[in-house]
Amino acid sequence: MESSDWDRTKLHPLTDIPNNLPASGAVTFVGRDSQIKQLHEQLQSNQRIAITALEGMGGIGKTELAWKYAQRSLIQNLYSGGVCWLRSRDQEITTQIIDFSKSHLGMKPPDDLEVEAQVSFIWQRWPQGEVLIVVDDVVEYELVASCLPLSNPRFKVLITTRLDFGGSVRSLCLEELDNESALTLLEKLIGQQRVQSQLEDAKTLCGWVGNLPLGLELLGRSLAKKPDWSIKKLIERLESKRLEAKALTARESGMTAQLGVAAALELSWVELSKAEQELACLLGMFAIAPIPWHLVEGCLSDQDQDDLEDIRDEGLIARNLLKRVAQSTYQLHQIVQEFFRIKLNERTDKGESLQAAYCTAMVGVAQGINYSPTIDVIAGMSASIPHLEELTRQWIDHLSDDQLIWPYVGIGRFYDGQGNYGLALPWYQKCLEQTQQRFGNEHPSVATSLNNLAGLYYNQGRYEEAEPLYTQALQMRQKLLGNEHPDVASSLNNLALVYNHQGRYSEAEPLYTQALEMRQKLLGNEHPDVATSLNNLALLYDNQGRCEKAEPLFVQALEMYQKLLGNEHPSVATSLNNLALLYDSQGRYSEAEPLFVQALEMTQKLLGNEHPDVAFSLNNLALLYDSQGRYSEAEPLFVQALEMYQKLLGNEHPSVATSLLSLAALYKNQGRYSEAEPLFVQALEMTQKLLGNEHPYVALSLLSLAALYKNQGRYSEAEPLFVQALEMTQKLLGNEHPYVALSLNNLALLYDNQGRYSEAYPLYVQALQMRQKLLGNKHPDVAISMWCLGALYQKQGRNEDAEGLYRKALVIFEEKLGSKHPHTQSLRNYLASLS
Repeated sequence: MESSDWDRTKLHPLTDIPNNLPASGAVTFVGRDSQIKQLHEQLQSNQRIAITALEGMGGIGKTELAWKYAQRSLIQNLYSGGVCWLRSRDQEITTQIIDFSKSHLGMKPPDDLEVEAQVSFIWQRWPQGEVLIVVDDVVEYELVASCLPLSNPRFKVLITTRLDFGGSVRSLCLEELDNESALTLLEKLIGQQRVQSQLEDAKTLCGWVGNLPLGLELLGRSLAKKPDWSIKKLIERLESKRLEAKALTARESGMTAQLGVAAALELSWVELSKAEQELACLLGMFAIAPIPWHLVEGCLSDQDQDDLEDIRDEGLIARNLLKRVAQSTYQLHQIVQEFFRIKLNERTDKGESLQAAYCTAMVGVAQGINYSPTIDVIAGMSASIPHLEELTRQWIDHLSDDQLIWPYVGIGRFYDGQGNYGLALPWYQKCLEQTQQRFGNEHPSVATSLNNLAGLYYNQGRYEEAEPLYTQALQMRQKLLGNEHPDVASSLNNLALVYNHQGRYSEAEPLYTQALEMRQKLLGNEHPDVATSLNNLALLYDNQGRCEKAEPLFVQALEMYQKLLGNEHPSVATSLNNLALLYDSQGRYSEAEPLFVQALEMTQKLLGNEHPDVAFSLNNLALLYDSQGRYSEAEPLFVQALEMYQKLLGNEHPSVATSLLSLAALYKNQGRYSEAEPLFVQALEMTQKLLGNEHPYVALSLLSLAALYKNQGRYSEAEPLFVQALEMTQKLLGNEHPYVALSLNNLALLYDNQGRYSEAYPLYVQALQMRQKLLGNKHPDVAISMWCLGALYQKQGRNEDAEGLYRKALVIFEEKLGSKHPHTQSLRNYLASLS
């Protein structure tokens, strides 16, 4: 019969076809129509003999599917020769065949023949027409096959089994129901209105048994008997009793299944060898998620890997207790996992040896996740994360004191390293809670937990929350570990990081210096942590405008990273970025650009295309292009960096504010004032909110907004902002800093534009002298100061003095910015105006 015949909705009335189809609760049959069609096609496809096995774990619905197929076959008169239902576990198959022939076919096999001969006699004299033989719950295929007429093509044999019989039997493997079918099954059992009115709880109930048909039928029938019970109440009972709950063990009349869930799985369990049972108990400790096989091998490292694979394949997979879901990756159904955990607890040692092996192996996995995991590490570790999470949920009490923090730290680093700070935060918080609960308030692991949580706050730009935790961790480590210990050095360094970002440079410097000296003494002169200290101290000097002190430290840190970590490492990329930023601030653009490009490419390769460090690199390269007047190249990079920061860090983060400020400055440089202003205002408000009202970045934001107002001729609005920015930079950074020089020059420009030349002149001169002292004589900012002062001289009729400054500035512009830069071309026009 073609499949189109099978799809007919018009059913023939039941005929007198001989059959012994048992009673069934088929009203609950849902979600298997496609499998019935496939089953029929497989049975009809082989002209010689078709044997189809419905594989699957206990409770998956094998018997129900076979029963439904047999029932439809009877209704549609597909097997006019009869439908014979045999139970493999009840009694001898041969005895059941003989009984069927007597009661349904009217045969009388000769009593003087052996049993096997009587069965042969029956097959030879079976009435005409195709015959369906169903053998339910087969354990040994060979014993069943020896009793069946496999050489006669009119006999179609359908076997249900928990085993994998290999290539000798064509198989149809069943899986759990999909979510929609599971809910439909529940609706058939307890009513649609009852399910829909408690839909979320109904979904939870289906999920609790993993959409296992037997489990759903047992639960549904239990609820049907208790109309006053809510679904939530049953879930609570299940959470309390687990597989021992009456709703999962009490089989009712009218059900096709002969056993409850646990009893059905027990039939498979008793057939496992001791080694197979041990592996099953170990697998039960993992999460309901794909299990990379190397994790299992890590738990049983003393066992031969080939032997372990044989135990897996011939024991658990062959009995459909474990499923292969990908290359070297396997998964348990959650009911099977629950059953295995019961067996783990029933072991004479309560599973302690397996639990210890599991915990040790998984802690080793967590320890393998470093502070800056690359995309390769992330990809390799992703499948392990659900199992580390399960370790913290179920087995945390089995971890030793030394192991306790590692699952939390590993998961935290996994998310933190990707810039997924929101996902990392709860793991660092849980780590602190667990360590305090086990060790009290003063313990090295508590200090580490405080330090890690503070680091997460730091990455989120939450400096005020990070500072007290870093301080507490430092004090605890000094008390517990002494004043000279690598962890103390790390705490000093981390606290200095916060101070540096808060603009508290005078507090940061001694901590950075102390951390560097301690690391050099304890770790030697060539160690990644020493390179980190050099880099951080250089960043501080750079922020203070002390470029001559920063550069050699940046170079030394970069060389050390490259030597110790290789040429491609996130720390190397960061170091390249920092050195390039220094060159950019010095106007050494030709040296900065290849470093920025190299850092960007390396970061994208190592961390993927969406990571805060990639956004940082994009923004830095865009800043360089902006400085060079390459606006069309800068803009898309600024926009991309801003969107990435907002997506990864949220709309309120210091890096987002910096990115807004950079893009606004580009628009200002292009004369796109209406687009620039709202970004400048937003950046200022965000910086004030996140960093406080007195911070160098706030001063820079004030300065930038004031410059926009000046360019628009809004002098009365610009002046108080310029004055405020100057006072703030002087207070926070001292009287000699590039930001102070910038503030002086901009305020002078405002006075100049207003014709207040006597007020502008001393500020111009002071800014020029400060820039020459701090930045050298060949920096674009020096040239800008010369240009501004020269323009003032020109307005005063001092053309000779103006020309001298113009020509000096033009030489710097042409050397540093190139002949096509807008500054260079504008200055040429100024020179031309003198002639």
